[in-house]
Amino acid sequence: MTTRERVVIRLNNQRATRYTDLLVIGTPEDLAPMFGAASRLGRLVFISAPIPMGGNDTRFRRYVRLRNQ
Repeated sequence: MTTRERVVIRLNNQRATRYTDLLVIGTPEDLAPMFGAASRLGRLVFISAPIPMGGNDTRFRRYVRLRNQ
């Protein structure tokens, strides 16, 4: 399963502004290009600190908020 398949999307329906909240799981090498692209497009609102998955798993979990059009 890829990082994109692990993304959990929850839409927050607000009248003035709409955001997409994501819980992203992956290695820093997988997540950095996605965050960079979102930042360049002006969509990135918030990224949480990386939280280790635990055990022998080297992946991290991060909460991300993106601005919709």
